Amino acid sequence: MFTVVFVLALIAGLLIAALSIATRLRPALQFWPPPSAASWQHILFRILFRIFFMSLVLLSFIALRNGNFMTWRLVIGIPLLLTGFGLALQWTYLLGWPNAFGEARGLKIDGPYRWSRNPIYVVSILGMLGWGLLVASWPVSSLLVMWALFYVVAPYLEEPWLERQYGEAFTSYKARVPRFIVLLPIQCLN
Repeated sequence: MFTVVFVLALIAGLLIAALSIATRLRPALQFWPPPSAASWQHILFRILFRIFFMSLVLLSFIALRNGNFMTWRLVIGIPLLLTGFGLALQWTYLLGWPNAFGEARGLKIDGPYRWSRNPIYVVSILGMLGWGLLVASWPVSSLLVMWALFYVVAPYLEEPWLERQYGEAFTSYKARVPRFIVLLPIQCLN
């Protein structure tokens, strides 16, 4: 069963990656971000991501049931997992769920978006790191790496769309705020 669930998650993740790459090569496809909530792209993305995510959760429970627990992994992994995904949920709420899934509901440039154009991706990757440390299973970790890579690549797919939607407002924002993190938050101190 473990292998079947892993393969299912892997196929779903690879399909998301392939369709995302296809978007870059053929922009009319527009898989990510999807053109609308009712589009086949949005529906397919949600189905594939749910298969990927639920398989990852199931694999994690199986691995944890059979796993070896080391205190340092628990002490580091649990806080990273909870903080990363907790902030990701909070900041997605701040952004707005429709905005997070490709609907143009306004350019967000305040709150955590002052320091990163993609703060949800940054903290989610921290959550994934904690998840990987906690579970300590190579199949789970490989899927988490796949997910993290999607979050590293996704802004390159989203930024042309953001430029079309918000024009100069996004271009100006892009010039001021780094894609992922501020290494020296000088503008935050002002």
